[in-house]
Amino acid sequence: MIGETKVTFRTADELLQKLVDKAEEKSLENLKDFAGRKVLIEGGGYEKVWLETQPMGGEMYAKRDLEAGLNNNLLFMECQREDGRIPGSIAMIDGVLTPQFNKFQGFCFPAPALNMYYLAGRPAGYLEQLYDTLERFDAYLWRVRDSDGDGCLETWCKYDTGEDHGIRYQDAPDAWTEETPPKGCKVVPMASVDIMSFSYSAREILAKISRIWKKEDKEKCWLDGAMQVRGKIREYLWSEEKGICLDRDKDHRVMDILIHNSLRAMYWNSLSQDMARRFVEEHLLNPKEFWTKMPLPSVAVCDPMFRNVTTNNWSGQAEALTYQRAIRALENYGYDWLVPILGRKLFEAIGPECVFVQQYDPFTMAPSKVCLEGEQDAYGPAMLSVLEYAARIYGIHMEGEQIFWGTAGGTECTYLWEWGGHKFFIENSGKGVEAFVDGKKVFKAGPDRKVVTDLTGKVIREIPLVLKA
Repeated sequence: MIGETKVTFRTADELLQKLVDKAEEKSLENLKDFAGRKVLIEGGGYEKVWLETQPMGGEMYAKRDLEAGLNNNLLFMECQREDGRIPGSIAMIDGVLTPQFNKFQGFCFPAPALNMYYLAGRPAGYLEQLYDTLERFDAYLWRVRDSDGDGCLETWCKYDTGEDHGIRYQDAPDAWTEETPPKGCKVVPMASVDIMSFSYSAREILAKISRIWKKEDKEKCWLDGAMQVRGKIREYLWSEEKGICLDRDKDHRVMDILIHNSLRAMYWNSLSQDMARRFVEEHLLNPKEFWTKMPLPSVAVCDPMFRNVTTNNWSGQAEALTYQRAIRALENYGYDWLVPILGRKLFEAIGPECVFVQQYDPFTMAPSKVCLEGEQDAYGPAMLSVLEYAARIYGIHMEGEQIFWGTAGGTECTYLWEWGGHKFFIENSGKGVEAFVDGKKVFKAGPDRKVVTDLTGKVIREIPLVLKA
């Protein structure tokens, strides 16, 4: 495994510098020992590693601590049950590593786990382990979570999709340990775009691993399977009339609630390009729905189900976790230009106090500081979002075997990433950048774009970071 990895960021933007410095400092509080393994917990009162946050969070933090980032992915693979189910969370209880199987709690795992393979220097046996994990989990989903046989996977409790206290779930249980759905509830088992997207994402990454192995037949098989899932999402959960994904209740009735979950599906890449375009342009960017002063409420502010609850509740306020997921979601569909806008909104909302919390008021941008017990701080998704938006806008990140360099204008800054014995450095004058690999200048570029290179710095393509006229 590659050893030393380090980020050094300097900017003339005083607020952003303070936010990055504090996020780095407070993230250290979330590094914990889980049975001899260093991991990055969610933080802010959440003392576990959760499937919806920590593989993704670990991969983002790997630029600063590769060991923790890798363990945040490996532990979920190692704790998979024999029947294929992956724990929704892993805790340390009385000194014992304890996988918990009482919810799915999201699935922000396949794509970050694959990228960890490259970040960690392609460790032996890792791809085989990841392939086996995803193949068995996908089989589990289809064996267990289509209880009515309609070809659409189901969520059985609020924590399956991580929508804590979400009122659209009505009387559904928070958690559920059984392998059959709860009975007598109003809406669950619910046909779910989230759970369908779990399968799509697993199959897409299985296809990518097959491509790495040059196994064309397996690659085609998994791609075909992924497209079948995407087709069912369009047929059963997509409203062509409204341009948004809508889940169905236990009686197959469309749940006509403007939820942000289509953006989550974009994170898993399970929507087609035209579906993503309609959701973004008709809903996400609609100031009466999701593009509020603090964008990305969990439920559109115009919907009767919206609740502006300040404590942990996925019925309304903008979530830091949604900002964290939005990066990959938007980049998957060519909306890279929205990433700097959202990042700066988040920087403004957190502000110079540098208190990192879970939720933000969509109308005032005020952080909701009370969560769980007492006031919250050091919530991992908020801190990692700050660090990752800074990297996407002004710095460097790696995806697969490519380096992405952000050249957003407006402020002077430098970003140095040391990884694998190499130094990737970008210097931004506010009006343009110069980029270096191991001290050698590799390109010069204007502002407000993303430059993609190979590991040597050879330019492959450029992506605008502003909306084309």
